[in-house]
Formats: sequence, structure tokens, C-alpha cells
Amino acid sequence: MLTSGNFSRSKNEKSKMASIVLKQIFSRTATASCCHVRAIAQNSSRSLSTSQTLLSNKDAAEVQPQQEEQQTSKNGGFFKNLLRVRTLNPTKESHSSLLSSKETVYEIQFHAVKPEFMEDYLNQFSRFQGLMHEKKTGANLVASFTVEIGDQDEAVHIWEYKGGYPVLNNATEIYRTDQDFIEYRLARNKMLRSRKNQILLAFSFWPKLEPRNGKNIYEMRSYTLKAGTMIEWANCWARGIENRMTNNEPVGGFFSHLGEQYVVHHLWGYTDLQTRKETREAAWSRPGWDECVAYTVPLIRHMQSRILIPTPFSPLQ
Repeated sequence: MLTSGNFSRSKNEKSKMASIVLKQIFSRTATASCCHVRAIAQNSSRSLSTSQTLLSNKDAAEVQPQQEEQQTSKNGGFFKNLLRVRTLNPTKESHSSLLSSKETVYEIQFHAVKPEFMEDYLNQFSRFQGLMHEKKTGANLVASFTVEIGDQDEAVHIWEYKGGYPVLNNATEIYRTDQDFIEYRLARNKMLRSRKNQILLAFSFWPKLEPRNGKNIYEMRSYTLKAGTMIEWANCWARGIENRMTNNEPVGGFFSHLGEQYVVHHLWGYTDLQTRKETREAAWSRPGWDECVAYTVPLIRHMQSRILIPTPFSPLQ
């Protein structure tokens, strides 16, 4: 039986035990809170340190180009020479006037032909280019190709208009209104999947496109440049092309004046693909070629290479 004295002692013991448990709970809670506060403080310290580091890196990143630019300005060198043409006042002359003459303009045509009509298409185009001459349009076909490697079943034609845009306008008017040409277009359009053209100017430092002896293959390397970089491109290639004259491979260099803008076409001639390989590899052994590549590659947004075979009626063989 539980007496009053035993009950009193039991009650006191329970009170002591409860007091001990509460002290342990508060002690653990306080310890956890302290640890949490210390963790927050450490994280804050790390964040501040990281922020200071990033700020230092940002400052360094901003200072480094300025130091490099100052060093480049002091030392001069190729890059400074490359941009020297920028000292010309852009309001005095257009970029195209600095790079070419508008006394002769060119048109390049790309015709995607339905595969089953390629032979008929070439036969009709041969008669068409003859009509352009007979009717005294002023348009002169200087090169005509089919694509061997690249976009298959594509024909590429290059027309020359000596006398510039007045001659081009006259040729276009005859082409649009003459009945023979109207009938030709109706027949031709049924054989095509798509077509596009560009009006080009020739770079003044490239050779003039002229007929060649023997049988050749041609490579057209087409580049879409970043807007505003045509001057840099031309200024660099005016020197770089000297490294590609050994086998007389440069045929013609052009840039777009109407149509898709900032497009460059370089046309190269080779005896065969093996000659192309050897010629291109040999260029790397000549001083200056590596600089031309290094400074022009960053200017390119897109590039394409086509291996071309002259058509039977092409003046350029």
C-alpha cells in the first residue's frame, strides 16, 4: 500500500526528473541554435568572400583588354595594319567603292534542278544564253557549272554586265518582255525546284575572271560574314592571296551588292582534287597565310564549299 510519505517522495522524484529533462532539452536546443547561427555566419563569410573574388575577376577581365589594347597600340603589328583602312571617313565613300569598281557588275544564279530534267535543262539553258547574245542584251555568260560535290542537281551560272547597272537594267527589261524569253521561262520553271540570284561586285585585288586552258575543276567557297566586317576581310585577303598564286589557282573573288548581304564568293581552279589538296597544304608553309586565316575566320558566320564542273557551253573550262 502506498503511504502518504511514499507518495510524497515519489512526487518529489518525478519533479526532479522532469526538471533534468527540461534542462537537457533547453541545452540541446541552445546548442543547435548556436550551431545554426555559426553556420549562417560561415556561409555569409563564404558568400562575401566569393562575391569579392568575382568582383576582382570582373575588374581584372575589364582591365585586361584595356591593357592588351594599350599594348597593341604601342607595339603596332599586323592587327593595327589590318584595321588601318578604318581611318577613312565612312561618309565619304561606301565600302563597296573602296573594294571594287561598279563599271562592271556580275550576277550569280543558283538553280536547283529536278534530277530527271537536268539534261533537258542544260540543253535549254545553252540555247537561252545564245539568245541573250543574239538579242544584244549586254549580258555575257562568263562561267556555267553543275555541282559535283555539295548541293546535288544544282546549276551555277555567272553573268557579266560591262557598263554596270544601266546594262543590267536593259538586259532585265528585254528578258522580261521578249516573247522568246517568256516561253523559255515557262518551260524552264517546270524543271526547277528553286532558284535564287545575287548581284556581285568583283574584288579589285583578285584576278579578272577569264577563260583557262585545258580541263579543270573549280571550287567555289562561299562565306557569309558578320555585318560590318567586309573591309577587314578584304584588307586581309589583299595580302593573303599572294600566298595562293603558285599554281595560278585564283579565278575570281566577288562580294554581294544586291540580294543576301555580306556574302563573299571565292572561285579557285585546279586540275583535279589531288592538286587541290597539295596546293592548299603548300600554302601553310608560306609566311603570312596563317595570319590571313587567323584574322578572317572570326569574321565568318557561315561557309560553304562546292566542287563545280563546267558545262559544255561554259566559256570557263
